[in-house]
Amino acid sequence: MSQARQWQDALPLPEFLSQVADRGGIPVGDLVDDLNDQADLGIDVDGVVYHDRGIRVPGYDATFVHEPAGARGRPAFSLEVNTVGPRNCWAKFDDTLSWDVYLLRTQGLAALAWLSDEEYQVEEAAEFDSKEQAILAGRFSFGVFLYTGEEWTEQIDRITATTAPAYLQGEDGTVYQPSTQSEFYQYVDSTPTSFRTSGGNAPDYLGILELELTIE
Repeated sequence: MSQARQWQDALPLPEFLSQVADRGGIPVGDLVDDLNDQADLGIDVDGVVYHDRGIRVPGYDATFVHEPAGARGRPAFSLEVNTVGPRNCWAKFDDTLSWDVYLLRTQGLAALAWLSDEEYQVEEAAEFDSKEQAILAGRFSFGVFLYTGEEWTEQIDRITATTAPAYLQGEDGTVYQPSTQSEFYQYVDSTPTSFRTSGGNAPDYLGILELELTIE
């Protein structure tokens, strides 16, 4: 899940994944530019942070990619992060699930979030009447946070102070910053290969098939 943050509004993007399939790939920066042109949202982006169940990976941009060959024998889409430094981060998602993508906004921050029907039913339906209510309450496992200015500089400084592939942030906002890749994988109790092939030790209903997190 994301950290406990209340979002002010959620803009559904119902055609987004179909557009990714049609175009082959869409960078987050291009998507935000298009939305700014269409709706005059005024969102600036200097960099992004991929959020995966509390794992955070800063990048200069990230690109949603159609995966015609799929993964584990299933149709898929992926997110590839243009990371800060010599890090590698990509995630593949099961495109046979029913996904909804939203642009979220609150004071001083925007994000993209995607949530499957399956995750909603298992984890959120008992508490929230709709996916949108869950999303507004910050209840999503996957997202891309959009940063600018000093807050983006802080993200760069945080990750470049380490040789870890990512840092972690709890629901209460507490940050854990491993110093090395080995320390990161000790914390998540896995290895790079096992983590990649299990989607970061994810249950099937989350819909993440593979998750690569390494540093060269």
